[in-house]
Amino acid sequence: MKKSISNIFSGEAVFLDKANVDTDQIIPKQFLKSIKRTGFGPNLFDAWRYLDKGDLNSDNSKRKLNPDFIKLCLNKELSSEITLQPLKRFDLDAAIIFSDILMLPYGLNQNIEFKKNMGPLLGGLELEKILNIEEAGFIEKLSPVYELIKLVSNSQYTKNKTTIGFVGAPWTLLVYMINKKSPKLSLNENFFDDKYLIDRVFKVLDKYLKIHIKNQIDSGAQIIQIFDSWAGLLKEKDLPYYIYNPTLSLVNHIKSLNVPVICFPRGIKNYKDYCEIVKPDTICIDYEVDPIKINKEIKIPVQGGMDPKVLLSDKENLKKEAIKYLDIFKDHPYIFNLGHGVLPETDPNMMDYLVKTVKDY
Repeated sequence: MKKSISNIFSGEAVFLDKANVDTDQIIPKQFLKSIKRTGFGPNLFDAWRYLDKGDLNSDNSKRKLNPDFIKLCLNKELSSEITLQPLKRFDLDAAIIFSDILMLPYGLNQNIEFKKNMGPLLGGLELEKILNIEEAGFIEKLSPVYELIKLVSNSQYTKNKTTIGFVGAPWTLLVYMINKKSPKLSLNENFFDDKYLIDRVFKVLDKYLKIHIKNQIDSGAQIIQIFDSWAGLLKEKDLPYYIYNPTLSLVNHIKSLNVPVICFPRGIKNYKDYCEIVKPDTICIDYEVDPIKINKEIKIPVQGGMDPKVLLSDKENLKKEAIKYLDIFKDHPYIFNLGHGVLPETDPNMMDYLVKTVKDY
């Protein structure tokens, strides 16, 4: 009897949700000259992972990794795959596109780079430069984002699922564009000095955020979420000019396009006033907000709330915390979600357990 020899391999499979796969992106042709049967792993998606062109003799430990997050967001194939991966792995109801709120200032030709342990750093804001931006050029520059949304919304994995697009709120984008970096706990001392600059930037943001939103919707986004990451930096008296009025303008625009809008004014003190003035369809809360108070004061649907760090604990504690939110909002329109993004060190099995807990409630 002739014996057969076989090898059993174990690992995780990664799907590329494309009808036609460019295999040169998976493993560039220069590496296929190797006569070895092992060692291809470090060079998978080589052109995406490294700044230089590698070859069989390259020492990957000495090569410079691609730190450019903006370029990653502009890679429609990779960004669509990152967007779809959670749907392939977990029984979720929606996919939010893999992008960044700073794509807007990028489209306005403000330089952006991401530094390790520092976050985004923006170049100088040249008012005349952004005032003279041409609409066609702006759309062309951000076209990979719209192509990404088309890929996601037409995927088999988003069938009967919702595709969520998003933008940064005018206030948060103003903070980044003038402050030139993450404000952390406070703004630059002279941030509010140039009222003319602030007013003109707000006008530009209103115009181009609406263009960006419409193009996302035309490409297949079914919901738009507005992230106001730095809403908590302002005093109550400053909210109408910096947050309420500019955000309401966007909300009205989105509603005129017959698309629901979710607002996430992180750190804002008065959610009740915000909802009554800005009028989003749904309000998103983070883990520092009292869900019981929100349930009593807010009439519209609520999303989010749970601290993502709970996913780093044990199953018993995770279930207890999830059930707490589900119980609080059991008689209120509620979308279960985390109050912030999933932490990198999270065990996927814990996420599986969380999804099952929510679905079984």
